[in-house]
Amino acid sequence: MNEENIKLKEEIISYSKEIGIDKIGFASAGVFTGLKERLITQQQLHYQSGFEEADIEKRTNPELLVPKAKSIIAIALAYPSKMKDAPRSTREDRRGIFCRASWGVDYHDILREKLRLLEAFIKERRPDALTKSMVDTGELSDRAVAERAGIGWSGKNCAIITPEFGSYVYLGEMITTIPFEPDTPLEDNCGSCNKCVEVCPTGALVQGGQLDSNKCIAFLTQTKGFLAEEYRTKLGNRLYGCDTCQTVCPENKGKDFHLHPEMEPDPEIVKPKLKPLLTISNREFKGNFGKISGSWRGKKPIQRNAIIALAHYKDTSAIPDLQSLLKNDPRPVIRGTAAWALGKIGDKQALETLQHYQTKEKDPEVLKELEKGISMLTE
Repeated sequence: MNEENIKLKEEIISYSKEIGIDKIGFASAGVFTGLKERLITQQQLHYQSGFEEADIEKRTNPELLVPKAKSIIAIALAYPSKMKDAPRSTREDRRGIFCRASWGVDYHDILREKLRLLEAFIKERRPDALTKSMVDTGELSDRAVAERAGIGWSGKNCAIITPEFGSYVYLGEMITTIPFEPDTPLEDNCGSCNKCVEVCPTGALVQGGQLDSNKCIAFLTQTKGFLAEEYRTKLGNRLYGCDTCQTVCPENKGKDFHLHPEMEPDPEIVKPKLKPLLTISNREFKGNFGKISGSWRGKKPIQRNAIIALAHYKDTSAIPDLQSLLKNDPRPVIRGTAAWALGKIGDKQALETLQHYQTKEKDPEVLKELEKGISMLTE
């Protein structure tokens, strides 16, 4: 290995610490052959979410993204797992929850800035080097890169688990034409532990390391249409994402890092009162939630999930709000989910409301939800 490249690698590692990167690793830019086989299987089984890059070649061959790519630099930043001064959910004011990965400022912005600084640092020293950085929404699999670069091992919960920070890390990477000495991948430490697979609320973890994204609550909370009824009872008070497979992981026990002030959660934002969410305006939603990653799909999925959470709590104080949605909201998904929730919470007044709107509603999907609500109250 070229001495100049060895020295540059050391300088990059040192600089990464200066700019607040918690862990850095280097990998070859060779084709991810094992990943390619897994992705083909996922595609055949229809386990993909639809949010990922569809072209498997681009996902597994870095040279298609950067010609003559030689290395990939992987980075990880640790995020908090515990909230200070978390507000309590009360009978009068039930609250929902955003997953830990959505606490604080949108991690895409945080990691992209770190990678931008890293790119500038490299370009100063190697102006001829080509680079391409990505976080989460890029073509490459962050997890496959981090695993190859020795950041952590790929856990049965389909997350990268680091010895230092557990799986509470955000990942990003940079492809470059500079040939760096690759780091050694870590040994898998999951062993015979299968807790994450056993407790997955929807059985989305088909087996260790294999996820059916279409059943995963983290994915389901981000969809915009009607949520299949079989999953509504599994949602609990989750508004965005799911942490179950992380919180049960023994490798995460006692792991809670507060290394980046911008990642600290605003308790009122990430554990918000549910009823105010039902009538929040677009401007209010953007002002309150716009900075967190959980807002990327807009307010509609969050509002739908808030309605389901109120039904989960059987919150009778929400009945007037749900009746108002059924009467006034122009969106069928919101009207229909409100009708279902009224049936779930249930009282005589709710039944009368559902029967009344059954004669007025025109949307076939909303009518189905009205029928479900009425049947729950007349069984």
